[in-house]
Order: sequence, then structure tokens, then C-alpha cells
Amino acid sequence: MKKIISTAKAPAAIGPYSQAVEVNGTLYVSGQVPLVPETMKVIEGGIKEQTLRVMQNIEAILNEAGYSFSDVVKSTCLLSDMANFKAMNEVYGDFYKENPPARAAFAVKELPLGVLVEIETVAVKA
Repeated sequence: MKKIISTAKAPAAIGPYSQAVEVNGTLYVSGQVPLVPETMKVIEGGIKEQTLRVMQNIEAILNEAGYSFSDVVKSTCLLSDMANFKAMNEVYGDFYKENPPARAAFAVKELPLGVLVEIETVAVKA
């Protein structure tokens, strides 16, 4: 059965999608951008500040659904510039100290709202 996950502690969807969808013990978290939930504005700062905000948004959605970063099995990181890869990794890695998930990282031509990073996540209850 499909369950829609939504929390005010993460940015509201800015299009026709859900923050996350849970199906049969698997949580699919939509790509998160560095919006501050209370203002729906992009956080000020560079790639490190934006990556931290994205990870905080993911954490809020995971928590709302009863998951944690230890349940994450796959992430996809989209970057506006691969020159930001190392700095993004430093912040991202702070959330996965042990047993990090599988991951892909891509540079894309453009991201919504002109942000520097977007991350989508899949978590599984084992």
C-alpha cells in the first residue's frame, strides 16, 4: 500500500510531487533542494551551507516516516558544478559515518531555483 509522507519540517513540494512516498517498507524521498521550510527561500551561503540544509530536509522527512539515515540504501546527488563535489562530500559524509549508502553523483546543466545541489534518497526498513 502506498503512503504519502509530508512534514512541515521540510520544504513543501514546489511541483506535482510528494515529499516522500512509502511502499512496502521502502521510502522514496523526492529530490531535496536547500530551501528553508519556514520561508521557502534558498538558504544563504555556498555549497556547504546548501548541502547541510538539504541533508536537514532529508532528515526531517526520514524522521516523519519513522526512518533514519541508517536506513538509507541509495542516494543520488545532483550538482550544478562538479567543482563542488569535494565540499558537498564533506558535509554529506557527516551524516553517514558508518555503512554509507550506495550513491551516484552527477553534474547537471541546471537545478531548480538556481541551487547548487539536490539530493534524492531511498531508505528501507530491513
